[in-house]
Amino acid sequence: MSHKVHPIGYRLGINVNWNSRWFDEKEYPQKLSQDIAIREFLTKKLRGAGVERVEIERTKNQISVIIHSSRPGIIIGRAGVGAEGLNKDIVRVIRKAGGGEQEAQIKIEVREIRNPEAFASLVGLSVAEQIERRMPFRRVIKRSMERIMANKEVKGARIMLAGRLGGAEMARREWIKEGNMPRNTLRSDIDFSIQEAYTTYGVIGIKVWIYKGQKLE
Repeated sequence: MSHKVHPIGYRLGINVNWNSRWFDEKEYPQKLSQDIAIREFLTKKLRGAGVERVEIERTKNQISVIIHSSRPGIIIGRAGVGAEGLNKDIVRVIRKAGGGEQEAQIKIEVREIRNPEAFASLVGLSVAEQIERRMPFRRVIKRSMERIMANKEVKGARIMLAGRLGGAEMARREWIKEGNMPRNTLRSDIDFSIQEAYTTYGVIGIKVWIYKGQKLE
């Protein structure tokens, strides 16, 4: 009763696909650590490029890294220079993570997200950036909620902040909710994200839920 479950992990294989798509019995721990290292590196390096998620697909001789971003031009760069630099950086990250993947080709694909307000991770990043610029947190979450609910596909949303809000001495939680949010229904298409805002008075945690109706396939 009343256990907190990650909304995306709860629906994996039902209406949500895995972000890493490959299978390997012998080198599973090694390849999993490589995937984690690649994601951590890309989310730090491309923090200002609006990265929604990073998907990784593996074949015998190729690693495909698919970056979903609202600002693909920043990642690709002029004449693809940025993508080439990322390719070399990912090779270094894989070697550091203990991978004998020197022979495997790395293919980077950048996919554009045209409606960033309908994705929880991008909304969370936007809230984090504004809080780091010392904007009033209540105004930030209200404006973010208005932008989310302006999308026709969105049926409901919830934003929650936790930490020393506004520099207060005692940490607390503040949240805002609009529309429906059926979190116990497995058919619900719920996008969820956890982000962090790094301020002078501490770290503020940000959680965003966006409900886009039911998937009946």
